[in-house]
Amino acid sequence: MSYFKKSAGTEVNKSLARLGALTWTLIYAGLLALVWGVWVEPNDEDTGWLMMSGGALAAAIGFFLIYIRSRIKN
Repeated sequence: MSYFKKSAGTEVNKSLARLGALTWTLIYAGLLALVWGVWVEPNDEDTGWLMMSGGALAAAIGFFLIYIRSRIKN
């Protein structure tokens, strides 16, 4: 992946790599929880809404971290 590839004379910033990993983990896990919540909701309304809310919140935080990363200067 070119995101983590070293260029001539530069080092990989580990904190930015961790931020990227956290961002995509939150987005994918949040969207997965959101979809599972939609699937569970007809059988158990409270659990379904909890999963949908938590998943949407996690995905929103992940999308916000993309914005934060775009503002960070290397």
